[in-house]
Amino acid sequence: MKGKSMWRKTLVALLVLLPLSAVQAQELAFTAIPDQTESRLQQRFAKVSQYLQDELGITVRYVPVKSYAAAVMAFRNNQVQLAWFGGLSGVRARIAVPGSKAIAQGEEDPDFETYFIANTATGLQPGEDFPKTIQGRTFTFGSKGSTLGRLMPEFFIRQTYGRSPEDVFRRVGFSGDHSRTIALVQAGAYEVGAVNFKVWEKELALGKIDPEKVQIIWTTPPYADYQWTIRGDMDAQFGEGFGAKVQRALLALDDPAVLAAFPRKRFIPATNEDYAQILSVGRQVGLID
Repeated sequence: MKGKSMWRKTLVALLVLLPLSAVQAQELAFTAIPDQTESRLQQRFAKVSQYLQDELGITVRYVPVKSYAAAVMAFRNNQVQLAWFGGLSGVRARIAVPGSKAIAQGEEDPDFETYFIANTATGLQPGEDFPKTIQGRTFTFGSKGSTLGRLMPEFFIRQTYGRSPEDVFRRVGFSGDHSRTIALVQAGAYEVGAVNFKVWEKELALGKIDPEKVQIIWTTPPYADYQWTIRGDMDAQFGEGFGAKVQRALLALDDPAVLAAFPRKRFIPATNEDYAQILSVGRQVGLID
């Protein structure tokens, strides 16, 4: 018994002497905003998880969440240390965790767009200018915390009419994700909706969009959106230089099968300043304090 007691004391002493990172940093958890169905997200990010695990040399686990707000909450609470955010959710997360940084974005992300789509039964036609005739229709956004599906379309609506969406449309809804927005407008449950252009192209390629029932009527001007954001205390948790190592792994990603999960051609560096417009618009429409 005396020998066991001495061993325990020695073990405790050794653990105290170990760097904090060596004790705590056993697993990196990351999440992503739920911009598509959960089953598709699981398929997408299983490959990403394996890639990061191979590159970083530690266990990497994907943590699914039910909402954009839940993604930000998980990041704030350190349940995840890395996240694939949209523009608005990324800004909110970085405000919630001071020192956090946007470290990578898709090559396409500085020039993202929102499609305004309409059920063809409305008679609404495509055009280069904001479709003012959508006033008085039924309209669905995506998630309440979505940049492409809520923040930017609401900005253009307010800019055009000088009023909130609730005062412009006969009925306003929130579908929860972009795939659902397309399905609702295609089915006629809503006459008009706002959707991520990348999700539209993906659904179209999969044969899930019937052009006879739903079409694009307007495309917004481009703006920065998705990005990888990392907590500001990563080096303290995982060891000096770990945050930079994660960034290098993301920027070096060149496996088409993994990149197709986003889908992106490649990742390029990102900074918090790239999302200054999102922060400004978010404050203008009251989605960021």
